[in-house]
Amino acid sequence: MSILFLACWHEPVIPPEPGKGIKIHFRDSKGESLKTIEAREGDNILDLAHEYDIDLEGACEGSVACSTCHVILEPDAYDALPEPEDDENDMLDMAFGLTDTSRLGCQVKVTPDLDGMIVKLPSATRNMFVDGVKPTKH
Repeated sequence: MSILFLACWHEPVIPPEPGKGIKIHFRDSKGESLKTIEAREGDNILDLAHEYDIDLEGACEGSVACSTCHVILEPDAYDALPEPEDDENDMLDMAFGLTDTSRLGCQVKVTPDLDGMIVKLPSATRNMFVDGVKPTKH
């Protein structure tokens, strides 16, 4: 019998000094503001959302095995990122409400070029693992 273990190593989110971080604005599917946070370079959107209690699921905990951390970016932010890898594109194909500027939050690493970016959450997600169950921050 084979057992598969997925190990996901998350770096702890360490908030920057107030006023010195990279600002990220989270919005709901209707464009209403949810929360503005400050991040450090290298943080990813999924870990930040969990740290700041923003309702972004992330069922696979960042192992690129689902699409539940799907986010929608503005074109400028999307274009500032490296192209998605094939595994991310495969998961995005299953995302609810896919757009031309969709990405997986676990794959979006914050850089200074993204300061002020808007991250929009889709109206729903498709959880192929266990619908309705959301991981909590560790």
